[in-house]
Amino acid sequence: MIAGSTTHLVLIPSYNPGAKVYETVRAARQYWTPVWVVVDGSTDGSAEGLLAMAAQDAGLRVIALPRNQGKGAAVLHGLEQAAAAGFSHVLTMDSDGQHPPEHIPAFMAESSRQPDAMILGVPAFDASAPALRVQGRRLSNWWANLETLWAGIGDSLFGFRVYPVEALRRVMRDQLWMRRFDFDAEAVVRLCWRGVRPVNLPAPVRYYSAEEGGVSHFRYLRDNVLLTWMHTRLFAGFVLRLPVLLARRALGRF
Repeated sequence: MIAGSTTHLVLIPSYNPGAKVYETVRAARQYWTPVWVVVDGSTDGSAEGLLAMAAQDAGLRVIALPRNQGKGAAVLHGLEQAAAAGFSHVLTMDSDGQHPPEHIPAFMAESSRQPDAMILGVPAFDASAPALRVQGRRLSNWWANLETLWAGIGDSLFGFRVYPVEALRRVMRDQLWMRRFDFDAEAVVRLCWRGVRPVNLPAPVRYYSAEEGGVSHFRYLRDNVLLTWMHTRLFAGFVLRLPVLLARRALGRF
């Protein structure tokens, strides 16, 4: 049975994902309605294929952006549309099949129980996970926890999570960053600074090889430079906010 909601929707940003996106969207639709896909200027023909799927499925909406702007920008566009439609929460998941659609109902249920929190997936890696990626995210997680005084971020980079729409819209409108690969980590840190509590739930992650239809846009040097710059500015913001964060911690509000 497909769970449906007028408050919570699944939001899938997508950029040149190849054929794996159709499998991802069909799987998400098995567990939830509505599902929205924001196509971020894809040039691989997936926008046309997804629009054809949506024409046959009232629970699926496809928003095709004219040019690639980055994951965070695509999510923000979806947030604006979701807010206009009256939704209060979005569950974000990647379009490449790495995230577990069968966990959507559990994450949505936890969000309904704790609507002021963000529900963060904590990845359970299998043998398909590249060792370099697994090791590298530990450093980003350490910085994210330092920058929030160990508020409880289980994983800063895993994009399978539920956000309160208004809280995230306010964060993104207040600054110009977190529009590309830096979105996931910066979102959780800045939401923590605003008092949005993280709740962690485990979720499996699967990395598909090229032979299995997997497509990766991760570029080790480019994206690690982006993450380094992100944590540099976040640490500067953390230092400026430190007295407030310490006061919150002392009062048990953080």
